Amino acid sequence: MKVKRIWSILIVVLFIGILAACNDSDDASGSSGSSEGSTEGTSEGSSEDAAGEDTQETIKIGVLASLTGALEAYGDQTKKGFELGLDYATDGTMEVAGKKIEVFFEDTETDPTVARQKAIGLLEDQEVDFLVGSSSSGDTLAVTPLAEEYEKIMVVEPAAADSITGSEYNDYIFRTARNSAQDAVAAAASIAGEGVKIATLAPDYSFGHDGVAAFVAAAENLGADIVHEEYADQAATDFTANIQKIIESDPDYLYVVWAGANSPWNQISDMRLQEQGISITTGAPDIAALATMSQLVGMEGFTLYYHTLPDNEVNDWLVKEHAERFDGAVPDLFTPGGMSAAISIVEALKQNDGDADSATLIDIMEGMSFETPKGTMTFRPEDHQALQEMYSITLEESDDVDYPVPVLNRVLTPEETAPPIMNQ
Repeated sequence: MKVKRIWSILIVVLFIGILAACNDSDDASGSSGSSEGSTEGTSEGSSEDAAGEDTQETIKIGVLASLTGALEAYGDQTKKGFELGLDYATDGTMEVAGKKIEVFFEDTETDPTVARQKAIGLLEDQEVDFLVGSSSSGDTLAVTPLAEEYEKIMVVEPAAADSITGSEYNDYIFRTARNSAQDAVAAAASIAGEGVKIATLAPDYSFGHDGVAAFVAAAENLGADIVHEEYADQAATDFTANIQKIIESDPDYLYVVWAGANSPWNQISDMRLQEQGISITTGAPDIAALATMSQLVGMEGFTLYYHTLPDNEVNDWLVKEHAERFDGAVPDLFTPGGMSAAISIVEALKQNDGDADSATLIDIMEGMSFETPKGTMTFRPEDHQALQEMYSITLEESDDVDYPVPVLNRVLTPEETAPPIMNQ
């Protein structure tokens, strides 16, 4: 009986040991599972998991851009600038505070419905810590409420509609892009005055309407008379009817707000507005659009960027690196904006020791200054709009390129171009 009892005790002990081993195995499996989704091939600054493999925490950023369609060129500029900005801000390591940075680019197709769907995918499937974008103000306004809903910071670039940091503002939105009011202040200063008659032409969506509204307010404040506002389909290829209405309104100036591949410049030239006493003014656009503006040599206006205008080390780095990576090409209108968005995220994470907690980052980013290709930007605490340089320019012929180039008249300081606070 004693022998049988001893064997029974041994069997129970053995069984308990097996159960304990199984539980240890399950715990190890659970520990490994907690690092699911981490990027492969990251070992520097990492800790070992239960299997002895290196893991590393990752900061995930989702970038929304028009990578196809009418605004494809803008999306491409943003994408290149963002990649260069991460490289610059992390000294080529693609890490911040010991954490690897992973970026996901999504094409909004310049469709607000698609933009919202892609943003939800980034937030839920990829579990990104930040959103960036988009090329279109319409796309951006479809996504900004999601930043608040999911409590993730969104850096807006290059969308310019005032409402993004105005009537549709929420605390999770920070904008490195300039807004339409900043454009308007610069444009009005170049032409408006007592009794000057001005007509406007803009695309028929939020970017165009906001841009014109801001310009009208700034110009009328300087005594100008707005005689006509014309809005055209952003996808139009024939602007004859729109331009004819402008001619009939008999303005001294036509102020054009435009974005996209389908631009009215060729028809403005063909319809000889300047020969009819109508001077043209606008923000100098991207290089592709400048190539259609040869008839506007001598025009005085403004621009948010041309690669020869800023004088700082960050822009010098951008111009050099861009040429080396992209077959000698120079950075275009929205390339520095993409770079600035990336720099702002990395700078905020550096100040927060790599912690992507949105509540803490909001406190850090409100009032934060950081160096960009356009000089020092500062996120204004009241509305999170980045105050920044813009440039008063004249379009002049160049022996080096086959399009008129913006030549600097003077730098418009961040204080000069600060837009009104519109979210209160």
